[in-house]
Amino acid sequence: MRVLFWGTPSFAAPALRALLGEGFEVVGVVTRPDRPAGRGRRMTPPPIKVMAEDEALPVLQPGKPGDPEFLEHVAALGPQVGVVAAYGRFLPTAALDLPPLGTVNVHPSLLPALRGAAPIQWALIRGLERTGVSVIRLVEEMDAGPILLQVEEPIMPDESATELSLRLAEVGAEALIEALTLLEAGRIEEREQDHDAATFAPPIGAEDARVDWAAPAVETAGWIRGTDSVPGAWTLHAGKRMKVFRPRVAEDADSGAPGEVLALDPDGRGVLVASGEGALWIAEVQPEGRRRMPAGDWLRGGGVARGDVLGA
Repeated sequence: MRVLFWGTPSFAAPALRALLGEGFEVVGVVTRPDRPAGRGRRMTPPPIKVMAEDEALPVLQPGKPGDPEFLEHVAALGPQVGVVAAYGRFLPTAALDLPPLGTVNVHPSLLPALRGAAPIQWALIRGLERTGVSVIRLVEEMDAGPILLQVEEPIMPDESATELSLRLAEVGAEALIEALTLLEAGRIEEREQDHDAATFAPPIGAEDARVDWAAPAVETAGWIRGTDSVPGAWTLHAGKRMKVFRPRVAEDADSGAPGEVLALDPDGRGVLVASGEGALWIAEVQPEGRRRMPAGDWLRGGGVARGDVLGA
């Protein structure tokens, strides 16, 4: 089967790798244009572009995926099906319908739950115990197409968005291969989504990711896990931003004002911070202008003292 692949971040890599490993003919890889990144703002290619070039695959980076000249070029490649895995832009109907078998998408949630750009983050923020992957036929409405295949997965205790994303990327790759095999054989059974049951997972920007220490500890922990490591949950300490990672709700913790540092454990759990209900240990931090580090390293360097208040 001749496949036109659309993808941009590392999440898409297992799907592309699986297609190549299973003998699908990837006729082209469409990804977002190179962007400036880092302190030097050097032009940096998307991870999928790097992977595709390593595999000697044709790479296309249109400014607009609906550009007629681009679509004419894509049509000349003769794809039978399109596959989208975290491309990052909406595709017009002209692009979706170009391959004879249409275009399918690997989405990391159990649709119709968590439609949108950040389903993995919001699954953790909302305290879900299970999520999964849906392979759907793409339509112009966001994540609303018929379901071809779904795989359910548990969310592990204390799992971060980074860890869950890596796991769901691999699960999604396997589900994609199964769905394409059934589609090629004419044995796929498409199922319309229950649109009335849809929930949404909007993007989370850096300004949105500030920790609310007044929330219950369980909710705060879910927020920190859900925004790890992009954009990264952050708080203020000594007037500067500091990102916090690896939260764990404390049992039988002393009470304190929201954000108050209650205890320090440099050789183990890290920093104990009070919330609006309960408290939680923070095991890793990233002070402004520094690398991410174990909280113990920060504590041994005199980074914080008991009684300090984070967020103020």
